[in-house]
Amino acid sequence: MLCACSGEQFKFEAEDAPQSPESLATRDFSASGFSSRATGDWDSKVDDIQVDEAESTLKEALSLNYEEARALLGRLEYQRGNYDAALQVFQGIDIVSLAPRMTRAVVERTRPLRKHRSKGEKADSVPPPGLMSLHSVSLLLEAILLKAKSLEELGHCKEAAKECKIILDIVESGLPNGMPEGFGEDCKLQEMFHKALELLPHLWIKAGLLEEAIIAYRRALVKPWNLDPKKVASVQRDLAVTLLYGGVEAKLPPELKVWGPIAPKDNVEEAILLLFILMEKVASKEKEWDAEIMDHLTYALSVTGQFELLAEYVEQALPGIYNRAERWYILALCYSAAGQNEAALNLLKKLFCHSEAKHRPHIPSFLLGAKLCSLDRKNAHEGIKFARGVIQSTTSQKEHFPAEAYKFLGICYGNVARKSISDTERVFFQKEALESLNCAFLNEREDPEMMYYLGLEHAVQRNVEAAFDYAIMYSDTVAGNSGRGWKLLALILSADQRLKDAQSIVDFSLDEAGSMDQLELLRLQAVLQIAQEQPKQAIGTYRILLAMIQAQRELHSKNFHKTKYITSEALSVKNLEIATWQDLATIYMKLGSLPDAEICMEKAKSIEFYSPSSWHTTGMLFEAQSQYKEALVSFSISLAIEPDYIPSIISTAEILMKLGGQSMPIARSFLMNALRLEPTNHDAWMNLGLISKMEGSLQQAADYFQAAYELKLSAPVQSFD
Repeated sequence: MLCACSGEQFKFEAEDAPQSPESLATRDFSASGFSSRATGDWDSKVDDIQVDEAESTLKEALSLNYEEARALLGRLEYQRGNYDAALQVFQGIDIVSLAPRMTRAVVERTRPLRKHRSKGEKADSVPPPGLMSLHSVSLLLEAILLKAKSLEELGHCKEAAKECKIILDIVESGLPNGMPEGFGEDCKLQEMFHKALELLPHLWIKAGLLEEAIIAYRRALVKPWNLDPKKVASVQRDLAVTLLYGGVEAKLPPELKVWGPIAPKDNVEEAILLLFILMEKVASKEKEWDAEIMDHLTYALSVTGQFELLAEYVEQALPGIYNRAERWYILALCYSAAGQNEAALNLLKKLFCHSEAKHRPHIPSFLLGAKLCSLDRKNAHEGIKFARGVIQSTTSQKEHFPAEAYKFLGICYGNVARKSISDTERVFFQKEALESLNCAFLNEREDPEMMYYLGLEHAVQRNVEAAFDYAIMYSDTVAGNSGRGWKLLALILSADQRLKDAQSIVDFSLDEAGSMDQLELLRLQAVLQIAQEQPKQAIGTYRILLAMIQAQRELHSKNFHKTKYITSEALSVKNLEIATWQDLATIYMKLGSLPDAEICMEKAKSIEFYSPSSWHTTGMLFEAQSQYKEALVSFSISLAIEPDYIPSIISTAEILMKLGGQSMPIARSFLMNALRLEPTNHDAWMNLGLISKMEGSLQQAADYFQAAYELKLSAPVQSFD
């Protein structure tokens, strides 16, 4: 018989132990102690190994009290899957009264280890009499843990979490600075504690209490609990996932803000820091590569706009994780999202190198390359190459990818046509542009993008009726929720000289458009007011526009401190502000208020000094004051910045025409160059007619005037591009 426990005699009497017909403790344990014969009454399904383990535990402890008996019997019921019976047994253990004794036992029994860790010396202290052994504490902690698991199995997750939290409270009270080294070698206390650390947050999540789960995860990480490095990494990942996708804001408590002002300010920042730590472990080979970590980091850095930082972590991925095409594609996505389209294109152009010719084409990379090239005319030829790579690599012409490729192919053909030198090339590329866009539309008839670009290409080629039809089709498909759709429709109406209808479209769309589209539409509204000879109303509209631009600029300046790069939207706002000051300067010039015009030009130059449009408007200001030489200098500076800037080319020709004499042939060459770049420019045709009239070629002048008149009838108030 085993009846002694730490020098203290425990006897169970009938009135001390709760009696229950289902109580395994009262059935298998008598008042005189534990009878080894009772083991024969246990269910035959219990493995001999489990019984031996229970007996071994009793022999090591040299005692058995009431709570320990219930802990062992509850474990057996739990292992047999009798969760109700196990829970009934565990409920007979009064943990509330035992908790202080368990905490004291943890403190006293671990004192030698803590002294050894802190001072480097071994202390042979004698424990106080009546002190629980760590084996007893471990057994009771296991009982609490199994009680929590039983509650979980029965669907009571919140109550299970509360029970599991008791384990953490007991151990953390006894070890406020974490587990000492070498702890847990002679008992299962550390093992039980580690299991509780891992289980608690999952129980809170199952109970729907995510804030409590986040607190539990943090609790497992803030102190040295001797967790296995893999388990630490698992907890860090799970906490990051909960912070990112949990939908609750759980700020760090003051005691955890050890970094002061640079501590994480919200869930996303904390998750990013955790993911950074995990990526560092992967880079140093402390942890194996985990694609999920990279996915979560990609999401977190994307929502915060840290695309360049994301590119750095993609580059850190070890060889073999991504093949070269995938790596280039992901990096290109990062750089294009950061507004660095040229850097993205340089990466994607590597797909055309000889080493990649033997590999299967990476269709997403080719599509991304075609898309980026379609955004800039100077890359139009490369865009054609990318788009044709997609078309040639896909077997079926009715798939989504070929349709997208044909769309970008059409856009790039249109851009090449606008840059073509000869009329033959221009006509050929314009035809190819429409054919490619029509092919894309046939494959994706429900795609509003196809409708928009078909309408835009027809508008550029001055097919006003077809452009109007596609613009209406696009607006109907997107239910009017597109600022660029309304803008295109208004410009097409202005090209048809229906200025009032265009004004009505813009007025209506201002209430429906987003912030950036609203700015573009406000400028269009002012331009339409100028075209209808309403300069005062236009000035008022520009003032409203400038106020809204100021608000947007302040917003972007705040975001710049976070993202450290200028977004494409911020760049568009900047260009729009420059154009607004230039338009105001032009209005004041026409009204004869030259000082106001000069102020507006100074504002525009203060934003961007090397702007061809600003120097062009400055030249017009000099021209209005009959300072032709100064005007020529300004136009020359504009052309030095952008040699193909058509307004400055035409204005230079006009100044040369006014100077007369031997300047007329030079003026003609400037105008012919302008028509080479933009054959539909009615101002260039008009000035050519004037030169021919001055030279006495009246029939030629009449033809030029006729062309200028017809083109002006189909000219929009703003460029379609």
